[in-house]
Amino acid sequence: MRRVSFCEEARAEFDEALAFYTAERVSLGEAFVAAVESATQRAQRHPESAPVIRGRVRWMHVERFPFSVFYSLVDDSIRVLAVAHERRRPFYWFSRR
Repeated sequence: MRRVSFCEEARAEFDEALAFYTAERVSLGEAFVAAVESATQRAQRHPESAPVIRGRVRWMHVERFPFSVFYSLVDDSIRVLAVAHERRRPFYWFSRR
């Protein structure tokens, strides 16, 4: 199974969303973590099943939340480029590697 790594900006986006949901309700923050983990695990199990949206970047919806995980396949790993809110600036993260 491929290893998953987050770029610095994607990790910061994840942390920011987690802080928001945890402030609303601790269990909501926990659910967000579980949903992002589920999305990255789906990407690990079936890395090429997610649609390519631009270049070599693929996306996986985070269930129950208005977020998507955008990633690319790099050698034997999955590089998460963004944990992006689906209703905000599309492709703002596209220059990331």
